[in-house]
Amino acid sequence: MSLEAYDYFLPEELIAQEGMEPRDRARMLVVHREGPFRAEHRQVRDLPEYLRSGDVLVFNESKVIPARLLAQRPTGGRVEVLLVRERAPGLWEALVGPGRKAKPGTRLRFLSPRDLHVVPDLEAEVVGVEEGGVRLLRFQGGLMAHLEEVGEVPLPPYIKARIPPERYQTVYARRPGSVAAPTAGLHFTPELLARLRDMGVELRFLTLHVGPGTFRPVKGDPEKHEMHPEPYEIPEETAEAINRAKKEGRRVVAVGTTVARALESAFQEGIG
Repeated sequence: MSLEAYDYFLPEELIAQEGMEPRDRARMLVVHREGPFRAEHRQVRDLPEYLRSGDVLVFNESKVIPARLLAQRPTGGRVEVLLVRERAPGLWEALVGPGRKAKPGTRLRFLSPRDLHVVPDLEAEVVGVEEGGVRLLRFQGGLMAHLEEVGEVPLPPYIKARIPPERYQTVYARRPGSVAAPTAGLHFTPELLARLRDMGVELRFLTLHVGPGTFRPVKGDPEKHEMHPEPYEIPEETAEAINRAKKEGRRVVAVGTTVARALESAFQEGIG
């Protein structure tokens, strides 16, 4: 498969730099799957017109963490750290750039992104290098307690504007762990969710923490592109609701590709 088959021209001025307000005014493309090809340009707030009582909507409630950190080596040189996931208490997988300056044994102190001063009581040591250049960092001082102080939300490279952290978060996010937002959910408002509930749509939640692979460009053959693994969890009540709906012939709608990946993975692994 050739990557050129997916190439198209996208004018830079058409790349949105900030979300619509209110969120559900964002545009929504509706493609009808039955009969001749037909598409409609609507807004996300129109979604209830395409759903019915008994449908199950599944959302990803992962919360974006401020996973981009700036660190200082004992020599005074700086490196950028992108947290990937916590493997064990205090032990994190991370991408560090430039990697050649983060060899095993390197100790790192972390800087406030606001004034670039060293944040006291937080250090890390590079304790290993794994496949793909992933570093293992062992933190001392309680990373999560300092994360809001030392971290910034890693935005996609095509976003140049400064966005308030709460705007790059779904309104129902509650489980910290993603380095990027599950973007399909960004367009839902509390009012839209309430409208869906009132019309009898069942709202269910799972968690898939989006990893840094979402920022990696695809090069060469797309079928050979490797993604970082992403942890997911499907609560028992969500699995039961989905299985019950499928058994009764009701529709299950995945809100975004992260939910689709989690459900497809669970099916392939024989879970639920």
